[in-house]
Amino acid sequence: MDNSEPVLVPLDVHECLRRLGTRHLGRLAVVVNRQPLVFPVNYAMDGREVVFRTGAGTKLIGANGQRVAFEIDGADPLYHEGWSVMAVGRAVEECDAARIRELERLPLAPWCPGSNAHWMRIETSAITGRRIARLPTVVREMTTNDD
Repeated sequence: MDNSEPVLVPLDVHECLRRLGTRHLGRLAVVVNRQPLVFPVNYAMDGREVVFRTGAGTKLIGANGQRVAFEIDGADPLYHEGWSVMAVGRAVEECDAARIRELERLPLAPWCPGSNAHWMRIETSAITGRRIARLPTVVREMTTNDD
């Protein structure tokens, strides 16, 4: 019998940024014609900004100049534990040649064939995260019964 209770533990921004830096595949949420859409994107971090590349099309139209959400997560289905990090902000296409040369140094190469000539940055206004942890019942009772 499992003698633990699930709890949601918030992640501070430093832990969220650390986790964002350890992954390279996430999901970008945009709205196009009042329809929410989610796209998988490979990405790299540049400080607090999420950077990805895309071709012309729905993703570019829905993201460029708009507020977007970006999410990554990890899960352990055996132990029912996991975590997620979300970055919210405005996506902008980088058009400055000098800045693009800097971004080209990031570990970011297109996975899909075709032209991914558009360099996008998410200027994050909020980065949040949480994890689901298993806390032994005895410890949980001690922390919730404190007066």
